[in-house]
Amino acid sequence: MIDDLRALAIFAKVAEAGSFSAAGRALRLSTSVVSHHVKALETRHGVSLFRRSTRALSLTDEGHRLLGAARRMVDAAEEGLDAIADISAEPAGSLRLTAPAFLINSPQESAIWRFARQYPNVNITIHGSDAQINLVAEGFDMAIRLGAMSDSTLRNRKIGTFERCLVAAPSYLEAIDMPVVPKDLARCDFVLLDMLPEKFLLQRGSEKATVQPGQSRVRVNSIGGARSAVLAGLGMQTLPLSEVGPDLDAGRLVRVLPDWSLPTLNMYAVWPPSSHLSSLIRLLLDFLLKAQDGSKPG
Repeated sequence: MIDDLRALAIFAKVAEAGSFSAAGRALRLSTSVVSHHVKALETRHGVSLFRRSTRALSLTDEGHRLLGAARRMVDAAEEGLDAIADISAEPAGSLRLTAPAFLINSPQESAIWRFARQYPNVNITIHGSDAQINLVAEGFDMAIRLGAMSDSTLRNRKIGTFERCLVAAPSYLEAIDMPVVPKDLARCDFVLLDMLPEKFLLQRGSEKATVQPGQSRVRVNSIGGARSAVLAGLGMQTLPLSEVGPDLDAGRLVRVLPDWSLPTLNMYAVWPPSSHLSSLIRLLLDFLLKAQDGSKPG
């Protein structure tokens, strides 16, 4: 029975993550160990829980029937562990976080470090990446993300806002006819950024204009890379004010169409609903929420 309980928890994670390797990363187990437990569960009960192929892994009818009970078992165990953690005088454990690389020195990063100082028995790993990462498949407990939430399976909470501005290098603007109105941007070069949609909105009072960049020969996958390319005079882009503020102050970059602004984006903390570290996540979330209003957790 004990072997079945462990195997059921691993089976539920494989179904959630979509592969044995992704479940292994989430559980911090080798793929072979994950496969062994699922295969042993199948052998003990004489069923096949997954249809396996080189391209995909899908549940059999028996797997679908078992999954609901396995998830309820895991949820009940997590609820019990949370109850213990809630009365614990000294939270402990490990958290793996992912956040945009440009949030270095941000209030959100400072809040994470305050959390780490207050709870010395909690180990923290932060992965800085501007790309959206599959939290379950890659074994992350929480992410900080910008803009609208597209994955409805993740829990989320707004923890701040994010200001952007349209910028270019003086050398680039000197080489073209200076744009005067939003429609002039159609003839300008843009440095495209994988993490942001190409189309964006500009507003001035009650006026709104949608901009669809028409020209580009440079594409990057990080805010830092976009800033570098814009500084090199290769085009313009909407970049975080926190990232380009010093460049604007020093004259290395200038605002394009300064009378127009971009809508403020929301910043969210997101985490898998089945996380076994929900008590630690709640504690960290409190720090992130207090950073939003400038106060500190009491």
